[in-house]
Amino acid sequence: MKLECRNISFAYKKNSPILNDISISVPSDKVIGLIGDSGSGKSTLCKILSGYLPKYDGNILIDNKPIDSKNYNPVQLIFQHPEKTMNPKWKMKNILEESWVPSKELRDRFGISDDWLKRWPNELSGGELQRFSILRSLNPKTKFIIADEISTMLDAVTQVQIWEVLLNYAKKNNIGILAVSHDKSLLKVVSDEILYFNELNKK
Repeated sequence: MKLECRNISFAYKKNSPILNDISISVPSDKVIGLIGDSGSGKSTLCKILSGYLPKYDGNILIDNKPIDSKNYNPVQLIFQHPEKTMNPKWKMKNILEESWVPSKELRDRFGISDDWLKRWPNELSGGELQRFSILRSLNPKTKFIIADEISTMLDAVTQVQIWEVLLNYAKKNNIGILAVSHDKSLLKVVSDEILYFNELNKK
């Protein structure tokens, strides 16, 4: 299985394109790193790949077919700031299980304690919320993960632990990952191949 964006262009303002003719391919058995400067348009591309920005020029395909927007999107985006993606009026158990119900074993592997399930989002740290955000994205229907600076708010030890669990899960379940970061040292560790955003974005 392969996720592709073909000749993607996008502008928030007319005649001011932030993305221009970008093409990327992510096989389901690989981790593709994408490195670029802050503010270069990486996060915009992530939102397009995962269906958050539906109006753009170009094509997003899985195995040469458009993604069916009416069903569960097999391309899941993990945001840099998880607190912005969670309903503050829901407890963490409801937020997690809105997507799917992961096993206690998998929760434990991500370091999510049972006590956290009873809390509100504002009672957890950014790093703790990110663990929920990552686990929530791993619905069995997910085929590709877009990881947009997902570990910048984690300490070094936790960063290693989280990436190790995510990579092992992805490998076991044949999930492709686009790992987006400005941290080249991280991408060298987690990626099979690294792409340079500024080279892809043909401004």
